Amino acid sequence: MNRIPFEVMQNTVERAFVQAGLGQDKAATCARIHTESSCDGIYSHGLNRVARFIDYLQRGWVNPQAEPVLIKQLGAINLYDGQRGVGITNALFAVEQAAQLARQNGVGIVTMRNTTHWMRGGTYGWQAVNQGLAAICWTNTESCMPAWGGKNPRLGNNPFVMAVPGEQPLVLDMAMSQYSYGQLQVTRLKGGQMPFPAGYDQQGNITLEPGPVEESMRIMPAGYWKGSSMAILLDAMAAMLSAGHTTSEIDCIEQGSGTGASQIFMLFDPQQLGGADYTRRLTEDVERYVAASEPAEGVERVFYPGEQQLLRRQQNLSLGIPVDDDIWAKVVALAGN
Repeated sequence: MNRIPFEVMQNTVERAFVQAGLGQDKAATCARIHTESSCDGIYSHGLNRVARFIDYLQRGWVNPQAEPVLIKQLGAINLYDGQRGVGITNALFAVEQAAQLARQNGVGIVTMRNTTHWMRGGTYGWQAVNQGLAAICWTNTESCMPAWGGKNPRLGNNPFVMAVPGEQPLVLDMAMSQYSYGQLQVTRLKGGQMPFPAGYDQQGNITLEPGPVEESMRIMPAGYWKGSSMAILLDAMAAMLSAGHTTSEIDCIEQGSGTGASQIFMLFDPQQLGGADYTRRLTEDVERYVAASEPAEGVERVFYPGEQQLLRRQQNLSLGIPVDDDIWAKVVALAGN
């Protein structure tokens, strides 16, 4: 496994996107987001997703020219239709619109129906906290997880993001499955096992092996029945708030992962609530209190959400971003090199 400098990866991915027909501005934005995701250690939704996104562009499943269209305004709530445009740029637009509303009203909510895969959900939490704003965001997806007690996929893993600003922000980015399929792929490519049960193989046996779970599509809900129930409600709330598609309707589209998704972006302005200084102090207090935990057996230290991403970011900016050699070679070829 090699390490690639941030600028080299970003420029290579940008060229690949331009070669695939994406306009220069969107190609540059998407390349930056994919590279930042890999830099933060979320390789599954960074470099590893480039070839799949290009495939969707070439199939016509993502419309590279489409822009969000405003459907309705309700006070601090704006409803948009994403026109199945580029998921990253649609989501970045939604966060900026929600940020404007939050600064005006204390809270801003933007919903985005009929969009496409937003890649790493945590991107939009970081986008908010970098502006001193707090965020709650989520998306529904196509079926990729059985409901608790079920055998075949009926639920999306519906990634959920929460973020609180501070000197060191708190940023949670989690799927409703114990592991995303991207995490399973990354671990399989490394020849490893998951540290906790990942799901069931095709014979119904619980396993730590990622490959059999990818094949069976029986990933484990986070928290068992709790994660299953949360996924159901996130799906229903996303569709209801955006007047968009539910998971069952996305399944009928059959144009890849996330195409037709409904997404919610809720931003809050701490300056108008307890104040920026108060928010900074409470974030520091939460982090300090959690970090002071007595580590469990075999654990060196306890991390708060987002901390390990910051550590990986610093390391990868210094040493270069780790890549799977086969995946990097494919992206380089897509860039025309």
